[in-house]
Amino acid sequence: MLIDFFYHLRAHKLPVSVQEYLTLVDALRQDLMAPTLDEFYFLARATLVKDESLYDRFDKAFGAYYKGSEAALPAGKEIPLDWLIKQFEKSL
Repeated sequence: MLIDFFYHLRAHKLPVSVQEYLTLVDALRQDLMAPTLDEFYFLARATLVKDESLYDRFDKAFGAYYKGSEAALPAGKEIPLDWLIKQFEKSL
């Protein structure tokens, strides 16, 4: 799941490195955010995008990748963090 997102960003011409990807994975393991799509967006942008001029490109790529996924979740429900971590670990 997360590795697909990484390659999706690269396909959208974002210079995302493996080190930045590993920083994101480590940040997810540290329980730094609430398990919501909005919080993941900000964490991913902070760890993966090093140049402010690329924020718009990141926004478009993020929106294209996660389009409709938040609508699939029940209103007011959060994704359990342990489930997210397990899903990310499967992708490693």
